[in-house]
Amino acid sequence: MSKRVSHSLLDPLIGPPLANLYPHLHIPRGFPPEGIVLIGHLSAIAGAIGLAFSTTNWWGGWLAVAGIACNHLADCVDGRHARSTGQCRNGGELLDHFTDPLSFTYWLVGLAVACDRLEIGLVAVIVLMAMAVLTNLRAKLTGEFSLATFGPTEFKTLLIVFGLALAALSVFAPDAAPTTCLVGLATLTTIGLVLLPIQLFQSVRDVNRSGKQPDTSEWETTRR
Repeated sequence: MSKRVSHSLLDPLIGPPLANLYPHLHIPRGFPPEGIVLIGHLSAIAGAIGLAFSTTNWWGGWLAVAGIACNHLADCVDGRHARSTGQCRNGGELLDHFTDPLSFTYWLVGLAVACDRLEIGLVAVIVLMAMAVLTNLRAKLTGEFSLATFGPTEFKTLLIVFGLALAALSVFAPDAAPTTCLVGLATLTTIGLVLLPIQLFQSVRDVNRSGKQPDTSEWETTRR
Protein backbone atom coordinates (compact mmCIF):
# COMPACT_ATOMS: atom_id res chain seq x y z
CA MET A 1 0.00 0.00 0.00
CA SER A 2 1.15 3.53 -0.74
CA LYS A 3 1.73 5.92 2.13
CA ARG A 4 -1.06 8.52 2.17
CA VAL A 5 -0.19 12.18 2.70
CA SER A 6 -2.55 15.14 2.36
CA HIS A 7 -1.31 18.69 1.86
CA SER A 8 -4.91 19.92 1.70
CA LEU A 9 -5.72 23.22 3.36
CA LEU A 10 -9.21 22.14 4.41
CA ASP A 11 -8.68 18.47 5.29
CA PRO A 12 -7.46 19.24 8.85
CA LEU A 13 -10.57 21.36 9.42
CA ILE A 14 -13.23 19.21 7.75
CA GLY A 15 -11.86 15.64 7.81
CA PRO A 16 -11.62 14.97 11.58
CA PRO A 17 -15.13 16.26 12.49
CA LEU A 18 -16.69 14.15 9.73
CA ALA A 19 -14.64 11.09 10.68
CA ASN A 20 -15.74 11.57 14.30
CA LEU A 21 -19.34 11.13 13.18
CA TYR A 22 -18.61 7.48 12.44
CA PRO A 23 -19.67 6.07 15.87
CA HIS A 24 -22.94 7.99 15.64
CA LEU A 25 -23.84 6.48 12.26
CA HIS A 26 -24.29 3.03 13.83
CA ILE A 27 -23.09 1.20 10.74
CA PRO A 28 -23.38 -2.59 11.33
CA ARG A 29 -19.95 -4.16 11.83
CA GLY A 30 -20.68 -6.75 9.17
CA PHE A 31 -21.53 -4.12 6.56
CA PRO A 32 -18.72 -4.10 3.95
CA PRO A 33 -16.79 -0.85 3.51
CA GLU A 34 -17.26 -1.28 -0.23
CA GLY A 35 -20.95 -0.68 0.47
CA ILE A 36 -20.09 2.71 1.94
CA VAL A 37 -18.07 3.48 -1.19
CA LEU A 38 -21.11 2.54 -3.28
CA ILE A 39 -23.40 4.75 -1.19
CA GLY A 40 -20.94 7.62 -1.61
CA HIS A 41 -20.85 7.06 -5.35
CA LEU A 42 -24.63 7.02 -5.62
CA SER A 43 -24.65 10.25 -3.60
CA ALA A 44 -22.23 11.73 -6.13
CA ILE A 45 -24.60 10.80 -8.96
CA ALA A 46 -27.46 12.45 -7.09
CA GLY A 47 -25.29 15.55 -6.67
CA ALA A 48 -24.55 15.62 -10.39
CA ILE A 49 -28.26 15.38 -11.21
CA GLY A 50 -28.88 18.25 -8.81
CA LEU A 51 -26.23 20.39 -10.47
CA ALA A 52 -27.67 19.65 -13.91
CA PHE A 53 -31.10 20.95 -12.80
CA SER A 54 -29.79 23.70 -10.52
CA THR A 55 -30.47 26.53 -12.99
CA THR A 56 -34.01 25.44 -13.85
CA ASN A 57 -35.45 23.96 -10.65
CA TRP A 58 -35.39 25.23 -7.08
CA TRP A 59 -34.52 21.79 -5.71
CA GLY A 60 -31.49 21.27 -7.96
CA GLY A 61 -29.01 23.22 -5.86
CA TRP A 62 -30.16 21.58 -2.63
CA LEU A 63 -29.88 18.10 -4.14
CA ALA A 64 -26.38 18.99 -5.35
CA VAL A 65 -25.32 20.13 -1.88
CA ALA A 66 -26.78 17.05 -0.21
CA GLY A 67 -25.25 14.65 -2.73
CA ILE A 68 -21.76 16.15 -2.59
CA ALA A 69 -21.80 16.43 1.22
CA CYS A 70 -22.94 12.81 1.62
CA ASN A 71 -20.27 11.70 -0.83
CA HIS A 72 -17.58 13.38 1.24
CA LEU A 73 -18.96 11.96 4.47
CA ALA A 74 -18.81 8.46 2.98
CA ASP A 75 -15.26 9.16 1.82
CA CYS A 76 -14.28 10.11 5.37
CA VAL A 77 -15.79 7.09 7.13
CA ASP A 78 -15.28 4.18 4.70
CA GLY A 79 -11.63 3.73 5.66
CA ARG A 80 -12.35 4.08 9.36
CA HIS A 81 -15.08 1.46 9.10
CA ALA A 82 -12.73 -0.89 7.27
CA ARG A 83 -10.02 -0.49 9.92
CA SER A 84 -12.42 -0.68 12.86
CA THR A 85 -14.03 -3.91 11.64
CA GLY A 86 -10.93 -5.61 10.24
CA GLN A 87 -12.21 -5.44 6.67
CA CYS A 88 -9.28 -3.69 4.99
CA ARG A 89 -8.95 -5.08 1.47
CA ASN A 90 -6.92 -4.09 -1.57
CA GLY A 91 -10.06 -4.36 -3.65
CA GLY A 92 -11.83 -1.87 -1.44
CA GLU A 93 -9.05 0.67 -1.79
CA LEU A 94 -8.98 0.13 -5.56
CA LEU A 95 -12.74 0.70 -5.72
CA ASP A 96 -12.42 3.85 -3.61
CA HIS A 97 -9.72 5.39 -5.81
CA PHE A 98 -11.55 4.30 -8.96
CA THR A 99 -14.84 5.96 -8.05
CA ASP A 100 -13.42 9.24 -6.70
CA PRO A 101 -12.41 10.80 -10.05
CA LEU A 102 -15.60 9.50 -11.62
CA SER A 103 -17.61 11.42 -9.04
CA PHE A 104 -15.78 14.62 -9.95
CA THR A 105 -16.46 14.09 -13.65
CA TYR A 106 -20.18 13.66 -12.94
CA TRP A 107 -20.27 17.01 -11.14
CA LEU A 108 -18.41 18.82 -13.90
CA VAL A 109 -20.75 17.39 -16.50
CA GLY A 110 -23.69 18.43 -14.32
CA LEU A 111 -22.41 22.02 -14.23
CA ALA A 112 -21.83 21.96 -17.98
CA VAL A 113 -25.39 20.77 -18.61
CA ALA A 114 -26.78 23.42 -16.25
CA CYS A 115 -25.14 26.30 -18.12
CA ASP A 116 -25.33 24.61 -21.56
CA ARG A 117 -21.58 24.79 -22.15
CA LEU A 118 -20.61 21.20 -22.80
CA GLU A 119 -17.38 22.23 -24.53
CA ILE A 120 -16.08 23.77 -21.30
CA GLY A 121 -17.22 20.71 -19.42
CA LEU A 122 -15.25 18.51 -21.82
CA VAL A 123 -12.08 20.49 -21.16
CA ALA A 124 -12.70 20.31 -17.41
CA VAL A 125 -13.20 16.52 -17.52
CA ILE A 126 -10.01 16.01 -19.58
CA VAL A 127 -7.99 18.10 -17.12
CA LEU A 128 -9.51 16.30 -14.15
CA MET A 129 -8.78 12.83 -15.53
CA ALA A 130 -5.22 13.89 -16.41
CA MET A 131 -4.68 14.99 -12.80
CA ALA A 132 -6.17 11.73 -11.50
CA VAL A 133 -3.87 9.64 -13.71
CA LEU A 134 -0.89 11.77 -12.68
CA THR A 135 -1.68 11.31 -8.98
CA ASN A 136 -1.96 7.54 -9.29
CA LEU A 137 1.19 7.17 -11.39
CA ARG A 138 3.13 9.30 -8.93
CA ALA A 139 1.89 7.11 -6.07
CA LYS A 140 2.97 3.98 -7.94
CA LEU A 141 6.49 5.28 -8.57
CA THR A 142 7.14 6.91 -5.19
CA GLY A 143 5.06 4.72 -2.87
CA GLU A 144 3.25 7.82 -1.56
CA PHE A 145 -0.32 8.78 -2.44
CA SER A 146 -0.19 12.54 -2.10
CA LEU A 147 -3.03 15.05 -2.26
CA ALA A 148 -2.24 18.60 -3.35
CA THR A 149 -3.01 21.81 -1.47
CA PHE A 150 -6.07 22.24 -3.70
CA GLY A 151 -7.37 18.70 -3.54
CA PRO A 152 -10.66 16.82 -3.42
CA THR A 153 -11.86 18.52 -0.23
CA GLU A 154 -11.33 22.00 -1.68
CA PHE A 155 -13.00 20.90 -4.92
CA LYS A 156 -16.07 19.59 -3.11
CA THR A 157 -16.25 22.66 -0.87
CA LEU A 158 -16.34 24.97 -3.89
CA LEU A 159 -19.06 22.84 -5.48
CA ILE A 160 -21.13 22.99 -2.29
CA VAL A 161 -20.77 26.79 -2.26
CA PHE A 162 -21.88 26.89 -5.91
CA GLY A 163 -24.81 24.62 -5.09
CA LEU A 164 -25.96 26.88 -2.26
CA ALA A 165 -25.61 29.95 -4.48
CA LEU A 166 -27.57 28.32 -7.28
CA ALA A 167 -30.28 27.20 -4.85
CA ALA A 168 -30.72 30.80 -3.70
CA LEU A 169 -30.57 32.27 -7.20
CA SER A 170 -33.11 29.81 -8.59
CA VAL A 171 -35.66 31.33 -6.18
CA PHE A 172 -34.66 35.00 -5.95
CA ALA A 173 -32.89 35.67 -9.27
CA PRO A 174 -33.44 32.78 -11.69
CA ASP A 175 -32.12 34.71 -14.68
CA ALA A 176 -28.71 35.00 -12.99
CA ALA A 177 -28.39 31.28 -12.24
CA PRO A 178 -26.98 30.16 -15.64
CA THR A 179 -24.34 32.90 -15.60
CA THR A 180 -23.31 32.01 -12.05
CA CYS A 181 -23.10 28.36 -13.04
CA LEU A 182 -20.93 29.25 -16.03
CA VAL A 183 -18.62 31.31 -13.80
CA GLY A 184 -18.31 28.36 -11.43
CA LEU A 185 -17.50 25.88 -14.19
CA ALA A 186 -15.03 28.28 -15.82
CA THR A 187 -13.35 28.91 -12.46
CA LEU A 188 -12.87 25.22 -11.75
CA THR A 189 -11.60 24.63 -15.29
CA THR A 190 -9.13 27.50 -15.05
CA ILE A 191 -7.84 26.27 -11.70
CA GLY A 192 -7.28 22.84 -13.23
CA LEU A 193 -5.50 24.24 -16.29
CA VAL A 194 -3.16 26.22 -14.03
CA LEU A 195 -2.48 23.42 -11.56
CA LEU A 196 -2.00 20.57 -14.05
CA PRO A 197 1.35 21.71 -15.55
CA ILE A 198 2.60 22.70 -12.09
CA GLN A 199 1.75 19.30 -10.64
CA LEU A 200 3.19 17.55 -13.70
CA PHE A 201 6.51 19.36 -13.24
CA GLN A 202 6.56 18.63 -9.50
CA SER A 203 5.66 14.98 -10.05
CA VAL A 204 8.40 14.39 -12.63
CA ARG A 205 10.89 16.04 -10.28
CA ASP A 206 9.74 13.98 -7.30
CA VAL A 207 9.76 10.61 -9.06
CA ASN A 208 13.25 11.32 -10.38
CA ARG A 209 14.48 12.24 -6.91
CA SER A 210 12.80 9.65 -4.74
CA GLY A 211 11.00 7.21 -6.99
CA LYS A 212 11.63 3.49 -7.22
CA GLN A 213 14.36 2.06 -9.41
CA PRO A 214 13.41 2.74 -13.05
CA ASP A 215 11.89 -0.23 -14.85
CA THR A 216 14.35 -1.34 -17.53
CA SER A 217 12.68 -4.65 -18.38
CA GLU A 218 11.35 -5.49 -21.81
CA TRP A 219 7.75 -6.33 -22.53
CA GLU A 220 6.99 -10.04 -22.45
CA THR A 221 4.58 -11.39 -25.02
CA THR A 222 2.57 -14.54 -24.36
CA ARG A 223 0.63 -16.87 -26.61
CA ARG A 224 -2.67 -18.38 -25.61
